[in-house]
Amino acid sequence: MHEISALKLSVVIVNYNVKYFLEQSLLSVQKAMANLDGDIWVVDNDSVDGSVEMVREKFPDVHLIANKENTGFSVANNQAIIQSKGEYVLLLNPDTVVQEDTFTLCIEYLDQHKDVGGLGVKMIDGKGKFLPESKRGLPTPEVALYKMIGLNKIFPKSRRFGKYHLGYIHEDEVAEVDVLAGAFMMMRQSVLDEVGLLDETFFMYGEDIDLSYRITKAGFKNVYFPKTSIIHYKGESTKRMSVNYVFVFYRAMVIFARKHYTGSFASLFIGLINISIYFRAFVAILQRFVAKTWLFFVDAFLIIAGLIGVKGYWEEHIKNFEGYFSEAYAQTHFPVYAAIWLLMVFWSGGYQRPFSVPKVLRGVAAGSIVISALYAFLPDHLQYSKGIILAGTASTAFLLLLVRLLAHHKEYKNINLGQASHLNSIIVGHKQERERVLGLIQKTQSPNQFLGFVSIDDEDEQDILGSVERLEDLCDLYKVDEVIFCSKDVSSSETMRWMAKMASTTVSFKIVPDDSGFIIGSNAKDMNGELYTEEVRFALGDKNTRQKKRLIDFVISLFLLPLGVVIGWVGPGIIGYYQRVFATLFGRKTWVSYDKSVNVSDLPKLQDGVFVTSQESDKIDMNDSVRKRLNYFYAKNYNIMDDINLILRNLLKR
Repeated sequence: MHEISALKLSVVIVNYNVKYFLEQSLLSVQKAMANLDGDIWVVDNDSVDGSVEMVREKFPDVHLIANKENTGFSVANNQAIIQSKGEYVLLLNPDTVVQEDTFTLCIEYLDQHKDVGGLGVKMIDGKGKFLPESKRGLPTPEVALYKMIGLNKIFPKSRRFGKYHLGYIHEDEVAEVDVLAGAFMMMRQSVLDEVGLLDETFFMYGEDIDLSYRITKAGFKNVYFPKTSIIHYKGESTKRMSVNYVFVFYRAMVIFARKHYTGSFASLFIGLINISIYFRAFVAILQRFVAKTWLFFVDAFLIIAGLIGVKGYWEEHIKNFEGYFSEAYAQTHFPVYAAIWLLMVFWSGGYQRPFSVPKVLRGVAAGSIVISALYAFLPDHLQYSKGIILAGTASTAFLLLLVRLLAHHKEYKNINLGQASHLNSIIVGHKQERERVLGLIQKTQSPNQFLGFVSIDDEDEQDILGSVERLEDLCDLYKVDEVIFCSKDVSSSETMRWMAKMASTTVSFKIVPDDSGFIIGSNAKDMNGELYTEEVRFALGDKNTRQKKRLIDFVISLFLLPLGVVIGWVGPGIIGYYQRVFATLFGRKTWVSYDKSVNVSDLPKLQDGVFVTSQESDKIDMNDSVRKRLNYFYAKNYNIMDDINLILRNLLKR
C-alpha cells in the first residue's frame, strides 16, 4: 500500500534509445504539470544514445532510474510506480507530446468519477490523423477472429465486427472501454494497490491489455476521454513489417489467454493466435521480400524482354531470316547477360534511392564489358552476335532508366533522377526562434526548401508570409509540404489543433522543442518518428557506404581463398579459416564488425564480424566503455582502409 501523499500525479516514462523524443516529451510534461503537485519518473532501460546524460543535464528535477540492462516495459514501469507518491499514476510513452491542459482535464474528470479506475485520451499521429488504438475492446476469440480475417477493417463501425478498435464509438465521444492504450494510461494509485501492478511476465506488448482487464474485473471502469489529445509519433502499426513484432505481440496474447481464459475458450483463443502468428509472419516476410526485391525482378524481366525484342529485330531487319538465332540462344545466353548486368548495376549503386543516372549507366557499361570479355572466350559456334550485345546494352540502359524514372516520380513527385523531393517548408513562431530554427535547417543540410515565416503577431517583414490565423490558406496558396512549429512560441494545444484541422491535407508537421538542436515529427502512424539534427550522422548509415563495405568483403575473401595453406593456422585452423572466408564471401559475416559484447542497437546494423573493433589495439584495457566508444567511432567515421588495416594486422600477428 502507498502512503497518503499530497502529490496529485506521478508521471512514469520508460525510455529506450529515443533521446530526442524523450526530451520533447519531458518538456511538454513539465508544461502540463505547471499547476499541479506531482513528480516525473524516467526509467531508462540501458540506452546507449545519451538519454541518461541528457535527462541528468536538462531535467535535474526528474527522478531517474538508470537500469544496466533492458528489463522490459512492465518491470521498468513497476520500478517507478512502487516509488511514486501521486494519487494518480500516468504511464506515458516517450514518443508523445501532451497538451498544456491534458493532465488537469484528466484529473478533473477522475476526481468527479470515483468509479473510474483508468483513463485514456485521444491520440493523433505526427500528421494529425486519429489513431484508432486510442480505444480498444477486449481481444476475445471472437474479436481476434474478426481482426485476423480483416472484418474489423471492412466493417469498422459495426458493433459486432468493429470491436477491436470500437469503431462504433465516435473518436470525440467520452465512452467506457475495455482496454486503455499503454502510450497514455492514467490510473488511481489506490486501484493499482488493489489490482496489482503490471504483470512482469509480459516483456513488451499485452501488459496494457492485462492491466486494463484486471481493473474492470475489480469493478472499476476504463474510460476513453477525448476532451484532450496527445501526439503519439509511433502508432500501433509501427513495426508490423517486422517478423519479430508479430511473434512478440501475439505471444503476449497467448500469455493473456492462458492467464484469464480457461477450458475450451482458452484453447480456441490460443489456436486462433497461433494461426495468426504464422499467417502474419508469412505476410510480413512476403511484404518485406517484395518491398526489397520488386525492382530487381522488374529489371530482370525488362532486360530479357529487351534482348528478345532486339533478337527479333535483328532477325527481321539485319539478318533478314526469321529463326536465324536458335531458341537455345535466348534460353541460355539472355539470362546470363541479365544476371551480369543486374550484378554490376547493383554494385555500382543503381538500386540506391534516390536513383542516379550515372550509377545505372556505369553498372550497365561495366556489365557489357564483362559480357564482352566472357563472349570472347566462347567457342565459335556459341558466338552468336556481338551486335545483339551492343543493342542489348542500349535497350537495357533505356529500360532500367525508364522504370526508375517512373518509380522516382511515384516516390518523390518529380522526374529529376538522383534528387529527392524538396519539401516546401514554413516556420511558425516569433522572430528570434524562427531564425534559430532556420539556421538549424541550414546546418543539417535537410532537403527542405524554405518558403518563409508565419508570424504569431502581426509582424511585417520581407519573409513573413502571413499570420498563423491564416495557416491553412497559406499552406494551400504556397503549396506547403511541411509546417515547423516552434514550441517555445506555439503551445502544444495550438499545434495539435492545427494538426487535427489539417489532417486531411498532404501537409506534414514538425515541432522544434525549446532551445533544442533538433526538429522532430512523423508523417504517418506506420512510420517511425523522424528528425533533423546537427548531431551524429553515421557513415555506415549510408547505403552506398554499406555496399562498398560488402564489395570490399567480397574482394578480400576472394583474395584470401588461395592463401589458406599459408595462413590457415589463424584461429581454429585450416577448417575454421575457410569457414570464415566462405561465410564472408557469401555475406553471412563481414570481416570487421562491432564488438557485440556491448549494446549496439543504436548503431547501423552489421552482420557479425570475423574481427571486431575492440581488436583495434591491445595496448589499453578493453572495458565496456571503451568497447562502446570504438563501436561508435567505427560506425560514425567508417573508412575502407581502416577495415583493411585491421584485417591485415590481426592476420599477421597471429
